[in-house]
Amino acid sequence: MVSHVRTVAFQGVEAVPVDVQVMVAPGKMGMQIVGLADKAVAESRERVQAALHASGLSMPPKKVTVNLAPADLPKEGSHYDLPIALGLMAALGAVPSDALAGYVVLGELSLDGTVAAVNGVLPAAIGANAMERGLICPHACGAEAAWAGADIDILAPRSLIALANHFRGSQVMSRPEPALYPPPSTVPDLADIRGQEAAKRTLEVAAAGGHNLLMVGPPGAGKSMLAQRLPSILPPLSPRELLEVSMIASIAGELADGKLSDRRPFRAPHHSASMAAIVGGGLKARPGEASLSHHGVLFLDELPEFSPQVLDSLRQPLETAECVIARANHRVSYPARIQLVAAMNPCRCGMAGEPGHRCRRGPRCVTDYQARISGPLLDRIDLRIDVPAVSAGDLIGGAGRAETSAAVAERVAIARQKQQAATRRMACRRGPRMHPVPQHLSKTSFLSMPIARP
Repeated sequence: MVSHVRTVAFQGVEAVPVDVQVMVAPGKMGMQIVGLADKAVAESRERVQAALHASGLSMPPKKVTVNLAPADLPKEGSHYDLPIALGLMAALGAVPSDALAGYVVLGELSLDGTVAAVNGVLPAAIGANAMERGLICPHACGAEAAWAGADIDILAPRSLIALANHFRGSQVMSRPEPALYPPPSTVPDLADIRGQEAAKRTLEVAAAGGHNLLMVGPPGAGKSMLAQRLPSILPPLSPRELLEVSMIASIAGELADGKLSDRRPFRAPHHSASMAAIVGGGLKARPGEASLSHHGVLFLDELPEFSPQVLDSLRQPLETAECVIARANHRVSYPARIQLVAAMNPCRCGMAGEPGHRCRRGPRCVTDYQARISGPLLDRIDLRIDVPAVSAGDLIGGAGRAETSAAVAERVAIARQKQQAATRRMACRRGPRMHPVPQHLSKTSFLSMPIARP
C-alpha cells in the first residue's frame, strides 16, 4: 500500500508542490528516503522513528520506502518530517488516509513527538490556498499561516498525538488567529535631531518620492541619525505589501512567534558583509539584506568601505527590483523593491572641506576615497546632499522647535496620494488607445491585433 501526503519545496518565495509517497512492503526492516533530498531531509529518518516511538507507535518490521516526487527537484530543510510521519501513520492505519488528502503538511519533529516551528509557513499557506487545500503546520506558526486567508482550513498541532486525536474525533483543534506585533513604545523621531534643516527637508522629499539618497559629511554630523528616522515618516505597509514582506521574512526565519509587523523594514548591514549576505545566495540560496529590505529602507553606512564588488552587485536589484540567484541546477528570484540610503565621509580622514582642517594627502585623499564607488551605482542614486557638522549654536538654539516625524509623515502621505491619483489619471487617458492583451495570447497574435485609435 502506498500513502500520499502533499507538502511543498521552496524556490525563492514560491511554494512548489511535492508529493510524499510512503510504501510499506516486505523486506529488510528499515527506512529509505529517495528523491534528491539533502542532509537535513535524510536525517528525518531518525527523527520520525523516535517521534513515532514517543507517540506510542512502532516502526513495522518491514521495508519502508519514502519517495519525494518530483524526484529531480532538490528537497531542502527539516519541514519534511511531519509529512513523512503522517504518510507512514496513514500506511499503518493510525491516521485515515482520506483525511490527509485535502491538506498541505509541513513541520519538524522533535524526538518526543512534538512539532517544532519551521521556516516558510506563510508562503506554504498561500500556496495551499491557491491549490484549494488546507494546511497542517506547527502550533508556533499557526498565527503566521492564518494570514493566508479566512477560508483556508488550518490545523496547528503541538504534537503527533494531538493531530491523530483530532482525526479520530477525540480532540478538536481550533483554527489559529492572525497576529500582529504591537507597535513599539519608542521609535526614532525627527524631533530628536537639532539643526540639519536642509537634510531633514531632503529626507522628506526622498520619502515622498521613494528616491535613493546619498549623504556626505564628516563624522558626527548626524547622517546615521537621519537615516534611522526615515521609516518613521514613511506610510505603513499596505495589506499586499505586508504579505510580500512577511513571505520573505518567513523564508529567512525572521518571523518570531508567527507575528507579522506592518512597519517598513530597515536593514543596516555592516560594511564587511559579503555579496551573498547583501543580494542573497549561499548553500541554500537564502534571501539577502536587499530582499529583506523589500518595500523598506536599505541603509549602507560608510559606503566606500564596502567591497566594490558588493556595491556593484546592487546595480541590477536597484534597476529591476529583484535579486536573481543563478545556480547550475536552478534559478531563484527574490523581490527587492528597496529605497537605498547611503552615508559616507568626504575622504578617508573624514574631515575634507571642514574649516580649519587640511588632509595630509591633499586632494588625492578625496579622489581616491570617492573613486571606490562606481559611476553606474551613483547614477542610480537620485539625491545627494552634503551634511555639514552642526554648530554649537544649532544644538543650543534648536531646542523645542524641531518638527516631529508625525507631522512630516502627514505631508509624505498626502504627496504619495497625489502621485497615485496622477498615475491613475494617466492610465485612464492611455486606456482606450490599445486593446488589453489576454495572458493566453502569444506575442505574434498580439502584434496582429487591430489597435483602436481615438
